Order: sequence, then structure tokens, then C-alpha cells
Amino acid sequence: MSAALDELLSILDLEPLEHNLYRGLSPQVGWQRVFGGQVIGQALVAANRTVEGRNAHSLHAYFLRAGDPAVPIIYEVDRIRDGRSFSTRRVVAIQHGHAIFSMAASFHREEAGLEHQMAMPDVPPPEDLPSEAELKAKLISKVPEPVKAYWQAERPIEIRPVDLSRYFSRDKQAPSQLVWIKATGDLGGDLALHQCVLAYATDFTLLDTALIAHGRFVFDPNLMLASLDHAIWFHEPFRADEWLLYAQDSPSSSAARAFCRGTLFTRQGRLVASTAQEGLVRERKPK
Repeated sequence: MSAALDELLSILDLEPLEHNLYRGLSPQVGWQRVFGGQVIGQALVAANRTVEGRNAHSLHAYFLRAGDPAVPIIYEVDRIRDGRSFSTRRVVAIQHGHAIFSMAASFHREEAGLEHQMAMPDVPPPEDLPSEAELKAKLISKVPEPVKAYWQAERPIEIRPVDLSRYFSRDKQAPSQLVWIKATGDLGGDLALHQCVLAYATDFTLLDTALIAHGRFVFDPNLMLASLDHAIWFHEPFRADEWLLYAQDSPSSSAARAFCRGTLFTRQGRLVASTAQEGLVRERKPK
């Protein structure tokens, strides 16, 4: 297991403070605000701690304020309902006396039903694509300093893009991208942990998809980007420490907001999760 993944699992292991109340920490890596995927993952951990015998099947979250990495985050869980088949939870993340994030999550007992799914895109397997180390060697001298610092840091999720042209060109292209993702170590057999790690990972590249249509990058100094909301639907059990294809597109951007969505497939072609996100994409006015 990489040190970065070990740290991720550590911050996902929330400290219980009281009934329905948990505390989470942030990695001290110099970021000015907390990574949105971290808050989603920690909130899902908090909700999971209050449910037995049921797995999460969906979550819907709103980012309300920027999180402060220097201060612990308090997660308060409201046990809204426990029915015969479904359980509903509301989680609020609090810092400095204010809510910075809210999430509704639903859990479902396992049962059989009608089945169908969309087809997985036809793409090369991850073994045929450059590893993250090989990507760094190719790209590190060609990217601006903020991007260089981001790429040089060890990460808990390995990402292998199917098409590298997006990283070398500012040409306006169709707003879609395909990347293989997986955790960089064994996560064990707890499905809830795999769901929390995947929730963390889905926030990495999703909003970036909208920028492809405009030939822009997430580190452009004249852009202000922030996640506004995030939704995930878990369709089938999966392992986040095995390769998953993350197919993403952006149907629309307007009014300083971009809408993006994604589907996640196992390498055998099973559709295991879907995501959707709206994000702020604001152009900074020159001083």
C-alpha cells in the first residue's frame, strides 16, 4: 500500500465523538481548501456508521463553503428513517460553527430485480496505457508549475487516461474523457470502504471534463473552479482497488456553471456506479 493511500484510509477512519457525531481530519499538504472528494468520502463513512445490513445505493451532496484543511471537520448524522427495505441519512459537515457541506444518502437491503445496463465503451485495457510514473516522465517538463507540483505528489488513486492529447493541446474538443482509475493498494473486503474510496475518487477529473470544450485547464490562473454539488448512484458491488473505467462527459455549461456526468465500469464491462456534478467555472476578471 502506498503512503498516500494509507493516509487516505486514515482520514476516512473518523473519530466517534458522541451518538451520531464524528470528527475527521484533512491531510496537511498545503492546499488552501479541503478537497471535495475527501468530504464526500468522510460524510459517507459517517452515514455508514449508523446503518447495519444495508449498502449505500445513492448520495446527493451540496458544497456550501470552502473547507479549512487546518481545522477538523465535524460530521453530524441525522437518522431520518429506517424502513423495511431502505434507510435514509442526512449528514452535515461543520467547521467554525457553520455548515460547509450537506449530504443525503440512501441505503438499501440486498434484493433481486430486473436487470439491464448500457454498454461499456471499447477502450484499451489499462496495461496498454502509460502508468502514472511514465506519464510524469513524459509531461512533467511541459506543464506549468502548479500542475507540476500536483503531479509530483504521491496520490492514493492511480489515473490512466485513455487519450493523452487533452494534456498537450488547448484545442477545443468534444467535452468527454475516458480514464482508468484504481486505489494504489489492497482495500480488503468491506464494500462500504470501497464505496467511500470511490466517492473520494470520482471528484478528481469530473469537472475538468467541461473545460475540454473550451481548451482550458483546471490550473489556469484566470479560472475559478469549485464543486457545487455531487451525486453518486451505486448499482452493483465492486472493488475500488481494481481497475474501473471512468467515462465522463459534459452536456452543458452556462451562467458560470458546468454540468458533468460519469459512468464507472469494471474491466469485465459491468456498470457499477454513475455520477453527476455541477461546478462553478468562473472567469476571473483582470485586475
